[in-house]
Amino acid sequence: MIKKIQLPLQTLNLIVGFMIWVIISSLLPYITDDIKIPADQLSMVTAIPVILGSVLRIPLGYYANIFGARILFLVSFILLLFPVYYISEASSLTDLIIGGLFLGIGGAVFSVGVTSLPKYYPKEKHGLVNGVYGAGNIGTAVTTFAAPIIATKIGWAPTVKLYLFLLLLFILLNFFLGDRKEVKVKTPIVEQIKGVYKNQKMWFFSLFYFITFGSFVAFTVYLPNFLVSNFELDKVDAGMRTAGFIAVATLMRPAGGWLADRFKPLFLLMGTFAAYTLSAILLAFSPSIGLYSVGSLVIAVCAGIGNGVIFKLVPLYFNKQAGIVNGIVSMMGGLGGFFPPVLLSAIHGITGQYSIGFMLLSQVALASLVLVIWMYYQDRLSLQSEVFNSTGQGVLVTDVSGKIMAVNPAFTRLTGYVEKEVVGEKPSVLKSGRQPEGFYREMWKAIKEKGVWQGEIWNKRKNGEAYLQWLTISAVKDETGDDVRYVGTFSDITLEKS
Repeated sequence: MIKKIQLPLQTLNLIVGFMIWVIISSLLPYITDDIKIPADQLSMVTAIPVILGSVLRIPLGYYANIFGARILFLVSFILLLFPVYYISEASSLTDLIIGGLFLGIGGAVFSVGVTSLPKYYPKEKHGLVNGVYGAGNIGTAVTTFAAPIIATKIGWAPTVKLYLFLLLLFILLNFFLGDRKEVKVKTPIVEQIKGVYKNQKMWFFSLFYFITFGSFVAFTVYLPNFLVSNFELDKVDAGMRTAGFIAVATLMRPAGGWLADRFKPLFLLMGTFAAYTLSAILLAFSPSIGLYSVGSLVIAVCAGIGNGVIFKLVPLYFNKQAGIVNGIVSMMGGLGGFFPPVLLSAIHGITGQYSIGFMLLSQVALASLVLVIWMYYQDRLSLQSEVFNSTGQGVLVTDVSGKIMAVNPAFTRLTGYVEKEVVGEKPSVLKSGRQPEGFYREMWKAIKEKGVWQGEIWNKRKNGEAYLQWLTISAVKDETGDDVRYVGTFSDITLEKS
């Protein structure tokens, strides 16, 4: 029973964590009525919670394997009581920055669930499970939508204090319903980092999540104030539009995970980044509120699908180091939410517009599209290499002149020759001298006419021992039908014949 409720419990935990993470950005239009914040500091105030929320994801992802999700969520919610109360009593910019920094714990809990929940489900469901859990970022929409409405009636400070009761409720829920017997993994953190930090795929996934989750967070904290100042919408309307953006991105996240369980995840990412590129270009031209809404909603769809796909890929490629990799990748996503608002603010201060910032997003998305395509073809080459190296038959590849280009480990095992000894040589180094001259002439005639030959042939090993092979030689042709190389596969059938 306890194991079955972990997905809904941990998803609700994430909703609460994300609700608290965006308290300041959601209530900023109300807070600025009481606390004077310089215009050039507004983006910093909204971005500050993202710092700790990003950096803490690495240790929380790691310790989720050591102590389990129950302890991590309990401790996190207890610690969040302090910044929530402190912000409710804030009277200066410094108070907001200090409280906001520790609000980051609410965003950091994300890496706990993506590390814990896959332990309860088979691998073919990991995309959907992490997608459902990731939908907990709907918490940002809940606060963005509800907090301004409540603040209009009772004020922003009492609104913040209401979150203390929510935290106390979930502290109790985790204490009684958290899984005390969760499977623990106790590999030292230094060993795990050493095992992954040189892996290209981890850094590619970090970049992709930097864009997908980063744009989600960035738009969440940037839209409420931007819609009020740029399109002169009222505060509640801006909050509802931002909540709509968050809701779309959130609903598409489990959809992205579900699609990644059924289709090729890298193909889904290609489509995601292509759409990102076009949407960011549209936003760069400062369109009307209608076109701006269309561009933003397309980015919301892309962010949701991309987030779901990436956390299908992480456990797929890093099963044994999922905790630390989840932490690193999700940290980069959090940082992706920190830098865009700061960068957009700086660009706006210099140029008076946001166009350059959106154009930068389009170019980073385009670069990511190229990287995903490259990863796809690298995976295909890697698969071919694995087949080539792991097959039990000896394989040698020659160019059209007959010089050996490559051999596999089975070739070395069967003949005694290592690759460097035969590359550049002709297969005649294997001749036993037991075949009549006309044999080879007929062999090559068949290859030229039919594209393939197979049969028995006597060859010799490096030590001079003759043995009987079953050999297949196939011609590899180009688009024009010309031979470009030849592939020979063989096995030792001496014992079978004897």
